[in-house]
Amino acid sequence: MSSNKESIQKTITVALLLCLVCSVIVAASVVLLRPIQEKNKALNLKQNILAAAGLLQENATAADIEKSFERITAKLVDLDTGEYVLPETIGVASAIDYDQKSASKNPKLSEVLPGDEDIASIKRREKYAKVYLVEQDGAIETIIVPVHGYGLWSTLYGFVALEKDANTVAGFGFYQHAETPGLGGEVDNPKWKAQWPGKKIYDFDVSPEPKIGLIKGSVDTSKPGAEYKIDGLSGATLTSRGVTNLIHFWLGDSGFRKYLDRVREGA
Repeated sequence: MSSNKESIQKTITVALLLCLVCSVIVAASVVLLRPIQEKNKALNLKQNILAAAGLLQENATAADIEKSFERITAKLVDLDTGEYVLPETIGVASAIDYDQKSASKNPKLSEVLPGDEDIASIKRREKYAKVYLVEQDGAIETIIVPVHGYGLWSTLYGFVALEKDANTVAGFGFYQHAETPGLGGEVDNPKWKAQWPGKKIYDFDVSPEPKIGLIKGSVDTSKPGAEYKIDGLSGATLTSRGVTNLIHFWLGDSGFRKYLDRVREGA
């Protein structure tokens, strides 16, 4: 009987020690891998910004991405005024260090959106946003702005790139979402994304608010107004509506419109 007791105790002791060793290994792995994960996350973000701007080389290596990104300057914008703000005024060392997603959850750096204004279903809007500029001889060539909003199952995060007129789309794409593959997930389809370059965001003769949007079915390019329309996502009405809403929100009065107005005015 005593022998059985000792055997059970030894088994439990070995199991506990094994659990402890495994826990230490897992914890150490997390700590050691975190810098690599953060570096890969930052690289992926740069890759998506370059892709939206049409500057991503085919089969680009990490070094290629870093080199191409040297052409891009990050700046912070006050969404209420459309003016640039210095990073130190909001407590960050540089614009690239500003975490816009975290800011949207910080009551000091964001605000609750009234229901009628929250067309993108994001609940809170950050007061300051990051923009990425491609400049040539001191003049803006391309403006890349971050956008996000709710689709059917998830919040979609992406970038819209605009040409120097701050109205013509240069590129568009999402880097994070959980929409249904083959339906809402078709936002990742290169053929669908290829429709965006050359489209117009605003029709200033009609309204200062965005006009572009996804329609049901395919766009008839021979008809007037085709420059403001994008093919809807087949079988994904709610995702299509979500994409239109997030574009209208972030390029509208609550988002970057004041900033883009200033760019057009040369301010």
